[in-house]
Amino acid sequence: MKALNHVEEPLPAAEKAVETDPLESLMSGREATNTASLSANGVVTGELIGIADEGRTLLVTYPGQRGTGAITARSIVDLHGAHIGRQVVLMFEGGDLVKPIIMGVLRDAQTSALDARPGHVELDVDGERMTVSAKQQLVLRCGKASITLTNAGKVLIEGAYVSSRSTGVNRIKGGSVQLN
Repeated sequence: MKALNHVEEPLPAAEKAVETDPLESLMSGREATNTASLSANGVVTGELIGIADEGRTLLVTYPGQRGTGAITARSIVDLHGAHIGRQVVLMFEGGDLVKPIIMGVLRDAQTSALDARPGHVELDVDGERMTVSAKQQLVLRCGKASITLTNAGKVLIEGAYVSSRSTGVNRIKGGSVQLN
């Protein structure tokens, strides 16, 4: 079997292909020669600068972008007002530098703590009956009036004016009943 020795001879300077890393070109402000490979080669860190149209329009900027204005972006994560001004991770649809997609929001030292998870409340609705369950306490509040149910079995009704009316029997029953 014969071994093939293949030696590439360098091309003259005029014939050399320009090899440019698209991400490097993007960051330096030069136009990339192969933008289609940008999405496969890496991501860009930009900034979320605005949210408009009730969250339907996301505006971002990133280093090396063409022009100085914000670019409309799409997102795969839920974003809200607290994210404005934060750094976001961007990729580009089809390598097109004017079609950024927000992949996520970067966390930093001040925002790295996870938000406290809100308490869990169970709600069961079947059309006939609605059951709301809580582990410690359930409070219904409207202005100065409230009804509080506790896990110890207490029912506390408070208000500026409390009225109890019935067309049938209005029964008050307990271990002891105290009036005033």
